[in-house]
Amino acid sequence: MINTKVEEILNEQINKEFYSAYLYLAMSAHFDEIGLRGFCHWTKVQAREEVDHGMIIFDYLIARNGNINLKQIEAPQADFQDPLQIFEKIYEHEKSVTSSIECVAYMSEDECDMATRNFIDWYIAEQVEEEATVFEIIKKLQMFGSDKTILYHLDKELAQREYKQHKYA
Repeated sequence: MINTKVEEILNEQINKEFYSAYLYLAMSAHFDEIGLRGFCHWTKVQAREEVDHGMIIFDYLIARNGNINLKQIEAPQADFQDPLQIFEKIYEHEKSVTSSIECVAYMSEDECDMATRNFIDWYIAEQVEEEATVFEIIKKLQMFGSDKTILYHLDKELAQREYKQHKYA
């Protein structure tokens, strides 16, 4: 049976992962409304990945005979600006998720739950990748400013992202 404190923080992380999916879906809807279909697609794929992340923790808790305690998911912000500002918000959000994942790692270590500590390493690596990906998009948006031609090409690039279901290795 999983440690009660670790169980609680993992349930909180499930909520944060599903909130992330809601946030990305809200951003996707905004990009759709302004005609940036590639940006819309990229954030929709990101939303699906966040659901995967939540479900991996969900399945892990069940496998460890833990209790699932789903909480209400907060409504995400719905008033967005330009693509650069949105991706800056994404970057800040991903950094907060990284911090949350690191808290799970610290707690599982403090509680001598090495199975969870090992499990959470996958998430730490995933967060490094996610932050780096978002930061690369931010650099491109910063570099080219409001150049509509470049924005068009970046939109086409982001439309190429493929969804690959995330599974715990």
